[in-house]
Amino acid sequence: MSRTIILIPISAGVGLTSVSLGLIRSLEQKGAKIGFMKPISQPSTDEDKLDRTTSIVRTSTALETAEPFMLSVAESLIGQNQSDVLLEKIVENHQQLTKNNEIIIVEGLIPTRKHSYANSINYEIAQALDAEIILVAAPATETPAELKERIEAAASQFGGKNNPNLLGVVINKFNAPIDETGRTRPDLSEIFDAYQHSHNNSVEVYKLFEKSPIKVLACIPWNAELIATRVVDLVNHLGAAIINEGEITSRRIRGITFCARTLPNMVEHFRTGSLLVTSADRPDVLVAAALAASNGIELGGLLLTGGYRIDSQIKKLCQPSFEGSGLPIFRIEGNTWQTALTLQSFNLEVPVDDKERIENIKQYTSQQFDAQFIDSIVAASSRLRRLSPPAFRFQLTELARNAKKRIVLPEGDEPRTIKAAALCAERGIAECVLLANPADVKRVAEAQGVQLGQGITVIDPATVRENYVDRLVELRKNKGMTEEAAREQLEDTVVLGTMMLEANEVDGLVSGAVHTTANTIRPPMQIIKTAPGNSIVSSIFFMLLPDQVLVYGDCAVNPDPTAEQLAEIAIQSADSAKAFGIDPKVAMISYSTGTSGSGADVEKVKEATRIAQEKRPDLIIDGPLQYDAAVMEDVARSKAPNSPVAGKATVFIFPDLNTGNTTYKAVQRSADLVSIGPMLQGMRKPVNDLSRGALVDDIVYTIALTAIQATQ
Repeated sequence: MSRTIILIPISAGVGLTSVSLGLIRSLEQKGAKIGFMKPISQPSTDEDKLDRTTSIVRTSTALETAEPFMLSVAESLIGQNQSDVLLEKIVENHQQLTKNNEIIIVEGLIPTRKHSYANSINYEIAQALDAEIILVAAPATETPAELKERIEAAASQFGGKNNPNLLGVVINKFNAPIDETGRTRPDLSEIFDAYQHSHNNSVEVYKLFEKSPIKVLACIPWNAELIATRVVDLVNHLGAAIINEGEITSRRIRGITFCARTLPNMVEHFRTGSLLVTSADRPDVLVAAALAASNGIELGGLLLTGGYRIDSQIKKLCQPSFEGSGLPIFRIEGNTWQTALTLQSFNLEVPVDDKERIENIKQYTSQQFDAQFIDSIVAASSRLRRLSPPAFRFQLTELARNAKKRIVLPEGDEPRTIKAAALCAERGIAECVLLANPADVKRVAEAQGVQLGQGITVIDPATVRENYVDRLVELRKNKGMTEEAAREQLEDTVVLGTMMLEANEVDGLVSGAVHTTANTIRPPMQIIKTAPGNSIVSSIFFMLLPDQVLVYGDCAVNPDPTAEQLAEIAIQSADSAKAFGIDPKVAMISYSTGTSGSGADVEKVKEATRIAQEKRPDLIIDGPLQYDAAVMEDVARSKAPNSPVAGKATVFIFPDLNTGNTTYKAVQRSADLVSIGPMLQGMRKPVNDLSRGALVDDIVYTIALTAIQATQ
């Protein structure tokens, strides 16, 4: 039987969407199957359109969602004293969700001046659905003690301590900057200097509620990063004319500086994410911005006011820097005062299409929930756990944290690598060792606004190379290695990192953001070599489909494996899948299913299947299978009705690199899904290769994979 939880906000401005997304992510990470419903759509504009939370859930997850009633329909029924009719229809939608899901998350209405009936209808919905209640609050101008009193007063409207279905409260936006009316005012610019952050301790909140009948399920601190908006959203809000598009869709604004002072008094604000607002007739500001951009500082953007045009000579001087750095520049006709007022009215709610920010919100808020509470919710359901993508990512980070490994990153001054190392340190995923000149690392980190603290070690290759010369000569003497050649090879940081791995000074190596796959793999193959029982090194990708995680191998290393090698790849991939919590059902992929086709390529797959089955009878392996027969149950019933794998495959072994690499990229790009890898397997110690187009998150998860491999 499914369980239903309704989130009820006790006031406006509590960040209800963020809390809903965080709770859903927390439960998904535990493998729960979630359904979501917002019974009555409540967009901020009061129009009859889909609410923000439902839209985000539909576009960013594979969760089943109910169709909400439009606000006008609900209000019409409520106004005609037909709330019972509305509730019956809501119950009907809810019943549909319970058929396929074990936990239903319901988002209540937000009480506002226009929607004063929200609390009463929320309670009626909770009772009609037999839902457990979580209240959602956010501090206004009150102290923690005053906030507690307000929450308890609100709870009394929902049965208070006498209601066993009242699970507790989530306090959001803790220590957010607020104005004198209690309205959240993020400190985006100097115009908000009057609005102060509180500095209350969340521990005090938990202590205050120890004797309260209302339990605090999460106290979520304010995080300015979660409101970092894309430049393009602000441009659209202002109706600005674009002068230089640059990275307008990817850069984010983390602060606003009005350049009304002399340059020496403003330079400190020229930092990553800063939007500089200036009149176009300030050549000193324009040149300084160009210099900052050319020095690697990723300014949020440059907003020109007053309707002025940039002087042609200044434009010519700055143009190469502006264009080369990706700095977005845009112009509006109003003066600085009008611009300030327009900026104040900017809506900081997350846009439905801002996937990166939505993911950050989910991840951050999910981490704030009481772990025991989440476990208790999931434990109450009897359904077998599935490994969904959120559950897989959560499992990766948890296993990596527990592994406590040291991973060397030879591309230590590469910007994405530095960001990834900082994130790994922040999340406790691994201790990262950056191989690069410390001054270069510091410069790149500062330009990106990245803090390099505990959990990151920077080693200057020039100071340690000599330590590994003798050992490299010893390891490669049969290949004619000399001291001079060893010193030359150790100029390559991948070789240097590999020697550190061989010496057990680090537990794993991750490279490839700049280096090719061959450059990354060759030194470990020569120095680390394969693990006992393995004759080859192969690779897998974890493909994070909306509702499950699949394993693809080999898509990165072996161009045309023999039948024996293909069998070994299948066994390696099955063992890797099992190590990461995926039940391996291995499909040997071909253009033919069973005996329907013939030819050398099909025969190779048949032979590989036979060898793998013979070597590892404990594994479920079948082939040859066409991809559709391996993944689709209806196709499997007609093409391979007796196969133990067809229609249920979780591990896909491709016959050659051409097929594997093409398939993984086609699926990844066409379905717009995340793939983690390639993860190398068969090596004596873990080494992993990155795509040169890897995103920061890709590097983080590859580091996590490597740390986990080091424990196996």
